[in-house]
Amino acid sequence: MLRLAGGVGLALMLGACAGRAPHLPPLVLASDQALNCEAIQAETHRNSARISTLATEESLKLGQNVVAGAAGFVIWPAWLALDFQNAAGKESQAFSQRNAYLASLAGNRCNPGNSASTAALPLAPTTPSTLGTSAGMSTSLVSY
Repeated sequence: MLRLAGGVGLALMLGACAGRAPHLPPLVLASDQALNCEAIQAETHRNSARISTLATEESLKLGQNVVAGAAGFVIWPAWLALDFQNAAGKESQAFSQRNAYLASLAGNRCNPGNSASTAALPLAPTTPSTLGTSAGMSTSLVSY
């Protein structure tokens, strides 16, 4: 009985190591009020690059889950390697929401009719993601 309890405890500890916890960026920063158009555009491009990296990570993690799930039918401990946290997907969504917020901020500050405008800024990045294009998501979120 003690051996069974030890095996279950070991399996639970190893299963906790299968995936990483998501590190979500904040939607609004206190320093956002001081950003000019160029800084907003630079941060949007950085976020878009991070979304691309996360999309690659998400597809690799999906492949790992498929392999571990299929191998689990033969060797059941392989199921402990399944990652159910979807950290890359959650982070990608948070960066997309941040880009939508920055796009609305840029719309308010960088309009040609606005006296504080210093540069034209596109409304949204054009990096594709697994949920659709970021441009489509950003414009649909901003329009509400």
